[in-house]
Amino acid sequence: MTKFLALPLALATLASLPLSAQDAPLPKLGPNATPITQATDYLRQTPAPDYWAFAPYVKMQFTTSACSVAAITGAVNGLSGLPTNAEDTVMTQPDLLERVGDAHWSDISAEGGDGVTFAELETYAGKALIAAGLDSYTVSAFKPTDASEATLATVREWLTLNEQSAEDAMMIYFNQGVVTGDWDGPHVSVIGAYDAAKDEVLILEVDQEWYIPYWTSVPVLVEAMLKPTSAEHGVLEGETGGLVRLALAN
Repeated sequence: MTKFLALPLALATLASLPLSAQDAPLPKLGPNATPITQATDYLRQTPAPDYWAFAPYVKMQFTTSACSVAAITGAVNGLSGLPTNAEDTVMTQPDLLERVGDAHWSDISAEGGDGVTFAELETYAGKALIAAGLDSYTVSAFKPTDASEATLATVREWLTLNEQSAEDAMMIYFNQGVVTGDWDGPHVSVIGAYDAAKDEVLILEVDQEWYIPYWTSVPVLVEAMLKPTSAEHGVLEGETGGLVRLALAN
């Protein structure tokens, strides 16, 4: 979401460090994330249906607060597939906002906006499905409350189900910094793959000014979903995350 909100905290942290530490550059990704360029085996050796269906449609969020719009647009476009006719365009993030026609979502996704709550992500995903003509799809969510073995098992079940085909899409609302080691704030992106053997998840990042897709472990991802949003994010203070799935109604 709005990455620049953490700048005062970052400056204060730097000011408290020794000069030698201030001069040392920070790595692009911390120890909890591996860029896709350094871990390609799973995508080369398995069908990975979600990656091939959704990666082409996951684009850079068009404002610093529009991660939900970017993630939902990528998910809906991936479910819809490439338009049949030459005159039909691929839906953009502003197109989706216009089709949904929700003033609040537009406001909180504008530059400097607050960004969405987890409940709002569910709501706008449902509205986007209708706006895109995907009326046969429904929205379901899992919001973890702890990092117990039962929670980890449920997350793995959801990821395994999602990995079976490209007929559903999954998004994650999480504290991005837990995974990347940098920004401490809420964020939304699309799940691109789940490597059960390594227990690792591929995040198709919409924050493409800063990152490319990366892998992280399920325990780290659960930690990122559980970490509450800090007070510096205003109305989102205390917000935690979870998984949001778009799938055909049974």
